[in-house]
Amino acid sequence: MLSVVHESVRREAFCELSSFRMELYAAMSRRADALFELVDAVLCAGGPVVSLPELSLETVHRRGHGAMYDALARGRLDVSRLRWALAGLRLPRGTDRQISIALDVTPWPRPDAECSPERLHCHRPCRCDGVRQTIPGWPYQVAAGLGGGRTSWTGVLDAVRLGPTDDATEVTAAQIRDLLDRLRQAGQWREGDPEVLFVLDSDYDIVRLTWLLREVPVRLLGRIRADRVMYHPPGRRKGPTKGRQPRHGEAFRLADAATDPAPVQASASVHDRFGAVVARCWGRLHPKLDRRGS
Repeated sequence: MLSVVHESVRREAFCELSSFRMELYAAMSRRADALFELVDAVLCAGGPVVSLPELSLETVHRRGHGAMYDALARGRLDVSRLRWALAGLRLPRGTDRQISIALDVTPWPRPDAECSPERLHCHRPCRCDGVRQTIPGWPYQVAAGLGGGRTSWTGVLDAVRLGPTDDATEVTAAQIRDLLDRLRQAGQWREGDPEVLFVLDSDYDIVRLTWLLREVPVRLLGRIRADRVMYHPPGRRKGPTKGRQPRHGEAFRLADAATDPAPVQASASVHDRFGAVVARCWGRLHPKLDRRGS
């Protein structure tokens, strides 16, 4: 077996990268040269970027640090055009040609920038004492395409900044709709293709998202906290007295295995990396709606 990538594959990947770089440069409507070199400097840096003047010392950055500050202050990037360029790139797909996209919030810590507008308390251990679990910053919700293999590379497709007055669930629903619309127009998804799978963490309101996206061809897979309590269908009222029918059935407590009924489906297999894997499935469960939420 040859360990060298075939020349045609390398040429195709190089052409795709060159095309994307041209689109990225075209999306920079002001101070394009300086901004483009700054992007290359970030990519070529040998470690984490801790200061801007150090970027101007990279070989690919041919301008002085004054031009770098001018580009950051007066440069412009057409974010909408960049989003369309990202939607047109080749996406990783599963064996059934399904597109899988992960959504998660990544904070940009800004603890010392007291004059920065619209800072929020982001969930991240504070660097000051290591005890507090929030830090002032800007939260960004990132959408990235997922591959099926063992790799840490992801294809970033979109990023939306969350503001202090935003409803996180409505912003997520709008981001999914806009992203799916761009994938449609870019030819990545057509009628008859498998529904796009979105993977979300436990902080997302998966029940309300399902309702908001009920007419959109997507599937939602969300992680549930280990202390959540779900309920079975209510069934009929018990006892001889008359009254309103119950709204909730028996409780299904994820933290208490004694409340688990017989699963609807179950499967067991052996993974070559994680060992024995057991999956159990229950259906027609629902949570109670929070009185303070939507």
